[in-house]
Amino acid sequence: MKRHLNTLFVTLEGAYLHKDGEAVEVRLGGETKLRVPLLNLDGIVVFGYDSIVSAALLGACAEADVTVSFHTPNGKFLAASRGFTSGNIALRRAQYRIADAPESSLAIVRNIVLAKLANSRAILQRAARDHSAGDSAAGSRLRDGAELLGHRVRAVQRTTSIDEIRGYEGEGAASYFAVFNDMLTVADNSLRLNGRTRLPPLDPVNALLSFCYNLLMHDCRSACESCGLDPQCGYLHTDRSGRPSLALDLMEEFRAFLADRAALSLLNRRQITAGDFETGESGGVYLREKSRKKLLQHWQERKTDEIRHPFLDEKTTIGLLPHLQARLLARHLRGDLDAYPAFLTA
Repeated sequence: MKRHLNTLFVTLEGAYLHKDGEAVEVRLGGETKLRVPLLNLDGIVVFGYDSIVSAALLGACAEADVTVSFHTPNGKFLAASRGFTSGNIALRRAQYRIADAPESSLAIVRNIVLAKLANSRAILQRAARDHSAGDSAAGSRLRDGAELLGHRVRAVQRTTSIDEIRGYEGEGAASYFAVFNDMLTVADNSLRLNGRTRLPPLDPVNALLSFCYNLLMHDCRSACESCGLDPQCGYLHTDRSGRPSLALDLMEEFRAFLADRAALSLLNRRQITAGDFETGESGGVYLREKSRKKLLQHWQERKTDEIRHPFLDEKTTIGLLPHLQARLLARHLRGDLDAYPAFLTA
């Protein structure tokens, strides 16, 4: 269990949450694990299929304007319990107002893209250091790629329009993927990125990246839903029917740190090999069903790792990062934070 941003995150399978006076009590196997005053909370996020929240607590949370959201153990949003007078309408009105005013959403977009470029640059720099005693040519290319991303960071800091930021974000992504293969240490030449292809992915590395990005998108969408944000209304990504634009915005900060690192780890450790992929009739390349289970296991294990959140200066699990960032964004939209503090890896 973790408490961040006045939110209680319950990850214990089989936990029982009930109302005890004016507090929330979390019990497991008849033993009290935590007791938190309801007054101190604005949200409860429950992960797992076997945890139970009492009707009395749900009623008390509804009266106190505390949202209770339920997720699968993997983080997929299932449902939320809210009262008649929820603060979500005020939050969503603020979200829509800012989305309709480019001058207001510019700062949010800038911080998201700056974080994406900086986190991508950090991945390249880390890989370049790993190559220092080995492939010097690859290390040089990685350092050059990191330097190009540094130029894009400085350019984004000077921009005054969202379209310009989108342009620099695209250039940064192109520079990053141009040297992506230099981060792969596996000798199999079939496991190489042949340009970024999506629908469908045309090589195994693209297939692995696309699957990781899809997992990340679902985590970010669940985070938006759990704190009352509309996942369809974004700032960097424009509105499109059926597209979770805000979830896509949120995941930009985590692409390199979570998804790309997961794909690189699985490939470089030979946990995923060329035999884990198959080619469909359309020419698209996909992970085999058994191989998806290996990726999902790695993904879930990675989400249990702990880091110190750079803005909150608190220890948290990696799996909670999208939830924390969604709540920080909500606080900014409500006016409680002067700016949105996008996630930056160390």
